[in-house]
Amino acid sequence: MVDISIVIVNYKSWNDLKECLQSIVSINSNRFTMETIVVDNQSNDGRIEEFKTLFPSITFIENSGNNGFANGCNLGASIAKGNYFFFLNPDTIITEAAIFELWQTATTHPDFGIVCCTQINESNKKYNEIRFFPSLSYLFGPFRAFSKLIHKQRIQKHYDSKQSIILPDWATGAVIFMSRTWYEKVKGWTEKYWLYFEDVDLCKKVNQLGGKIALTRNVSILHKHGGASRINVKTKALTKTEVLISQHVYFNEHTVGMQNWGIQFLLVATNLIEKTLLAGIGLIFFFVPKLKVNVFIFKNILLYYGNAARKITWTSPRATDYLTK
Repeated sequence: MVDISIVIVNYKSWNDLKECLQSIVSINSNRFTMETIVVDNQSNDGRIEEFKTLFPSITFIENSGNNGFANGCNLGASIAKGNYFFFLNPDTIITEAAIFELWQTATTHPDFGIVCCTQINESNKKYNEIRFFPSLSYLFGPFRAFSKLIHKQRIQKHYDSKQSIILPDWATGAVIFMSRTWYEKVKGWTEKYWLYFEDVDLCKKVNQLGGKIALTRNVSILHKHGGASRINVKTKALTKTEVLISQHVYFNEHTVGMQNWGIQFLLVATNLIEKTLLAGIGLIFFFVPKLKVNVFIFKNILLYYGNAARKITWTSPRATDYLTK
């Protein structure tokens, strides 16, 4: 056993991954022991062999396909030896101090099911720390703005800038630190998500079992803005569509009865109206990449709704392909 197992899921993010791994291997701590596991979701470009040579102390696993972030995390955790799991994005840069702070916070607060920390971008600006579980009041822009307005004082108190540790509803999947005990208690990551919302789901499961989500402001981790998911128009359309799909999956997992039907209906109706309008604009200005992407999103969401109706499932087709193998 080691104290901490770092698990990184990679898909063609080799340049970012290289910098991330360099920051990890440069750590030589006498305060904790750790291992690093990289799960490559079948990048299929031959570069994994290069990285095995560059980083011989790191364990590399080749997944059976691009099976999604949640599946990659669970695959890495399945061979991990650590008492604590540190799920980390490849587009991050970490330090010994950050790992130690996360570990100490988790060990001294066993009720903290998940611990994360402040994340900053290349301009040294903090990412948003105020995060609420999705609900009808936070689902759509106008509702969200109104809810934040009427709860402004409560939000300011809950996220007081003077507090070194705050308790958001959920933590971004880029930096998730949790004990093996909590991981096993919630049965790991839910693999019905292919990309996005799997981190919200994981935190929700911890919350439902009485655990807290904690964010320590005592340390920070560099998380590069944008990541590897916005390479071209079709890739951007794919990832944006998966955000919409994962909303359906999340509410199907965490709501029941009329509440579930009502939210799903609102999501479908809103997505179809909005994406139809945006696709129309995209067709007119097809030469503008930012507008062109809406045409592909519209096509993708129609295919998804058609699949959902035929197979009576909200699960992402990409996740379904893996789960039914």
